[in-house]
Amino acid sequence: MAGLVNNLLILILVLQNICSGFRSSLSVFKRYKDATRSLSSECFGSTRPVISFGLSDFALDIRMPGVTPKQSDTYLCMSVPLPVDDEAYVVDFKPHASMDTVHHMLLFGCNEPSSNENYWDCDEGICKDKSNILYAWARNAPPTRLPKGVGFRVGGETGSKFFVLQVHYGDISAFRDKHKDCSGVTLHLTHQKQPLIAGMYLMMSVNTVIPPGEKVVDADIACHYKRFPMHLFAYRVHTHRLGKVVSGYRVRNGQWTLIGRQSPQVPQAFYPVEHPVDVSYDDILAARCVFSGEGRTTETHIGGTANDEMCNFYIMYYMEAKHAVSYTTCTQNANPEMFRNIPQEANIPIPVKPDMLKMAHGHHEETKDTDKSSLQLSKGEEEEILDQNFHIEEAMEWPGLDLKLGQVSGLALDPENNLVVFHRGDHVWDENSFDSKFVYQQRGLGPIEQNTILVLNPSNAKLLRSTGKNLFYLPHGLSIDKDGNYWVTDVALHQVFKLGADAKEPLLILGVALQPGSDNSHFCQPTDVAVDPVTGSVYISDGYCNSRIIQFSPNGLYVMQWGEESSSGKAGPGQFRIPHSLALIPELSQLCVADRENGRIQCFRLETGEFVREIKHRSFGRELFAVSYAPGGLLFAVNGMPYPGESEPVQGFVMNFSTGEIIDTFIPLRKSFEMPHDIVASEDKTVFVGDVHARTVWKFASTETDGEHKLDSNSGRILGRLRGKGGGGLNLGNFFASHKGYSRKGFDRLSTEGSDQEKDEDDGTDSEEEYSAPPPPQALSSS
Repeated sequence: MAGLVNNLLILILVLQNICSGFRSSLSVFKRYKDATRSLSSECFGSTRPVISFGLSDFALDIRMPGVTPKQSDTYLCMSVPLPVDDEAYVVDFKPHASMDTVHHMLLFGCNEPSSNENYWDCDEGICKDKSNILYAWARNAPPTRLPKGVGFRVGGETGSKFFVLQVHYGDISAFRDKHKDCSGVTLHLTHQKQPLIAGMYLMMSVNTVIPPGEKVVDADIACHYKRFPMHLFAYRVHTHRLGKVVSGYRVRNGQWTLIGRQSPQVPQAFYPVEHPVDVSYDDILAARCVFSGEGRTTETHIGGTANDEMCNFYIMYYMEAKHAVSYTTCTQNANPEMFRNIPQEANIPIPVKPDMLKMAHGHHEETKDTDKSSLQLSKGEEEEILDQNFHIEEAMEWPGLDLKLGQVSGLALDPENNLVVFHRGDHVWDENSFDSKFVYQQRGLGPIEQNTILVLNPSNAKLLRSTGKNLFYLPHGLSIDKDGNYWVTDVALHQVFKLGADAKEPLLILGVALQPGSDNSHFCQPTDVAVDPVTGSVYISDGYCNSRIIQFSPNGLYVMQWGEESSSGKAGPGQFRIPHSLALIPELSQLCVADRENGRIQCFRLETGEFVREIKHRSFGRELFAVSYAPGGLLFAVNGMPYPGESEPVQGFVMNFSTGEIIDTFIPLRKSFEMPHDIVASEDKTVFVGDVHARTVWKFASTETDGEHKLDSNSGRILGRLRGKGGGGLNLGNFFASHKGYSRKGFDRLSTEGSDQEKDEDDGTDSEEEYSAPPPPQALSSS
């Protein structure tokens, strides 16, 4: 009865539109879509509504018939016959689903579905004959609109006679109230002949093997195109958990033209080709998927289960109607040698763009993002992280605590993964070091006579080599570029130095010795340096008496700067109170800053200095001294001692970079943190912490034992243990039947949680210097 009433309401709305003079089929369709929004919680029943828009256009609503999935990772399919016998064209898709209940939807065209039931488990199959994918939706992706004059041809003598909708219900906690789901998609079809016919070109690898532990594995696909010209206007990428980036190209006369690149860890919808590409006879279509086998103990093969992998690059195209082919596949690599010339970008992981993040977190275009500065975790994701059992503890066998060091101000790892320590020898930064104008007052002591840069074996703390004698007065920050050069700051000299690993003299000096300033050629107590391994650009945090980040070219030319001093009260984006430590995230083109006296981490885009996000937690306390990023999506940080009357302990933090959430904290067992000043983490999650007051370097090691829990290096999102089915989708049995582990699945499970919540409201206190006699409530600890 409810379905009949709904149909009558919609029919009345359509008749009202016609009577009111809204003769345009598109305007009627829009009103139909608007009208159905208020009915989204109702089901249309077993008779699917077909709404006519005059003589040529109609809408077909394809919905699940009120289903209640019983377990997570359920894949349900249902079919709808094309309501006309003659040829028609799909020109628009309008999804009706929410990521709160649906993980993804796929729409296929075929001549005979696998079942005649009202709906069925997709494990029984999708279509008995060849199926063509027409549409994909995931995680609140926006509607897919075809270009004007373009349509998918259905019906008639050659087109599909049925539509099959597949819905993946990932997390069924939303169905605890036993409500019925009616998710689906509304198609706008027309009988008007479209001059251009849409189709799908699927490129996929069928024989890639990913060795266990291999950092980079390329899967390459290439085919010569031997048909009439086609025009590419949208693309979609797909891998499972090990995929890092997928790229597709047209190659013509040796020239590579990008079709699209995307992280397979963002919503796997169709995205528009930024600059539409035409493909002609004898062009080559090429694609590369980049995988990492780290964390796996056995070979990973192409297949459909969660523990297998896939490498798919979908291209949506259109052709002239008289030459149109609706579906084509490419599963080989016709010319492996050509991939020597593939653009370098194909192997660089893709940053997750802000609009992708908003899409993944359930924001709509018209929704204002009221708090872009802080990302926190939803309860569901927190449970996955806690289930991971990731933890680091002090490495008790590490003899580095017995090293005879001065105040340890900086740590880094060189290209050989050796630990490099920057310390102050017999010099000390205290209340007598600077006057009120930040001019160094102890020049009479001369430079430090000891070697200030020590290279240690990370396993046994054995000294491998040392340098830096008679060069520095008060060392502070240390960074090492991809070529092994040392970049250091000296807060007394107000300078930044580049040194070769064995050089006695600096290769480059920025700033003017002993002269504080705030212009393009002067610094004021600069704190740290970061060097982009891709561009060579140099980023300097400046510092104790300036509140800015400055970018220089690789040879030391000023490029730009950003940042300002925090005003009284709450610190805003791009405002600093001692930008103290820098961490580069190259694969996301971001620079994260430990904003020390504001007790937070701020992240910015390398290219523009644009603010991206803030990470702030109450457990940080008032001060956050240092931050480090480990490839694989982990962020490490150390805070400062609590102020009198406050209780937050001094400790180290491990965070999920994507969400900013704390997944572990750590403290040393031998000795105690006094003022942990710098932190550095290796790719294998070994962490070193240098303490300026304890004059000590600690080593911490991961105790992670669960091999199923890994971090994705593009988004940094924890991928919890996969349960149940590994995915459901395109029927690729003809290609994968002979391959290990094939089970007719095409999608890996992605987390369906995500939220932007309020951040902590802790404020810091004003402070200017770094020495650390126990400070009064309004004073600053120093180092």
